[in-house]
Amino acid sequence: MAVTVLDSNSFQTNTESGLTVTDFWATWCTPCKIQSPILEKLSDELTDVKFGKVDVDQNKETASDLGIRAIPTLIIKKDGQIVDRVVGVHNQKQLTDIINKYK
Repeated sequence: MAVTVLDSNSFQTNTESGLTVTDFWATWCTPCKIQSPILEKLSDELTDVKFGKVDVDQNKETASDLGIRAIPTLIIKKDGQIVDRVVGVHNQKQLTDIINKYK
């Protein structure tokens, strides 16, 4: 699997079913650049989870609607409902443990 680039229009559709992890990030954000390859690895390992990423600078309304105040922020949804929010850089094991709680 890969991390799908989402925008304000595709975010809702892409996260309305199943277990999804969406990374809210920006191109200028150094912690986001650290988090991104970790999510790429997770998307290869956790093939039953959909991974996406939303650039907060290009999708300000969606980020604002979700109360994104710091990046990177991961929004974890199960069947369209937000079940967790993870702020800051986390290692692969930490994220795996968090995501597995919702399987």
